[in-house]
Formats: sequence, C-alpha cells, structure tokens
Amino acid sequence: MSTTQSERLRGLLEPLVSAADLELEEIEISRAGRRRQLRIIVDSEDGATLDACAELSRAISAKLDETDAMGEDEYVLEVSSPGADRPLTEHRHYARAVGRLVRFQLQDAGELTARVLTVDDEGVDLEVPGVKGRKPTARRIAFAEIAKARVEIEFNRKDKKEEEA
Repeated sequence: MSTTQSERLRGLLEPLVSAADLELEEIEISRAGRRRQLRIIVDSEDGATLDACAELSRAISAKLDETDAMGEDEYVLEVSSPGADRPLTEHRHYARAVGRLVRFQLQDAGELTARVLTVDDEGVDLEVPGVKGRKPTARRIAFAEIAKARVEIEFNRKDKKEEEA
C-alpha cells in the first residue's frame, strides 16, 4: 500500500475509530486473488470486543462506500483486534501488558521471560520468575535494550480478581 493511500485511509478512518472509543493500530492492504483485503486493527485499554469490531466494520464500510478511497476494485474488509500474539511495539502496548508474562528478545541477543510490573517513559520494571524453587527477582529493562517483545499466553494463571475472591 502506498504511503499516500495509507495516510488517506488513516485520515478517513481515524475519526470513526476514535468515536467508537478505540485506537487505530494498523491498516493493511493485501491481495487475495483478484480482490484486495483491507485489514483494520483496532484496540483499547480494555481490548476491542467482537461487538465493537462489528459495529465499527459497518461504519467503516459505509464511509468507504461514500468515498473512492479504495478505488473501483472489489475488496474484503476485516476489522479486528490485534490478538494475543501481537508484538509489543508502542509504549501503550507495554502499559496494557502490566501483570502479563512477556518474552523479551534483548539487543545483546539475550532472551528473558518475565512479568511486567510497571512501565514508564524509559523502560519496564519486571518480575523474573525464580528457577527451581527460588524466589522471583526484580529487574529493570530500558526500552533501548529491547529488540522484540511479545506477550506469552498463560492458560492456567488466575486473575488477581479470582485470587482476591
């Protein structure tokens, strides 16, 4: 997708996404045979629900039908949340990951899996799980030290709300 088309779509769709109390994370256009696929990724502090994505999809579809932003060719519109396996790339992504287990690939080629405790403008405070019965340890990583980061899926972890009950 050309930068011009991306910027035009972002300018056109951002007000609709904001009106739905969501944030526009990404716009992707790809080819699927003869058709194009327009994929809009949205998120919020509380996540993007299926109902919110469906409602936003209808609004975006109507807006795109009013304009020539997608041209004359057929396209398929998909509005979705980023999913659990999305890489953490923005400060807000790290802030939303507080309390979650994250796998970090560090600039020095090291790797670390730890729970995010707090996030500020410079970096992330972590709790590194103890090994073989040892207690967890605290560690701080500056954003400049992080090459890649991704939330790890935990199937058997209890939420804090469940633990308090």
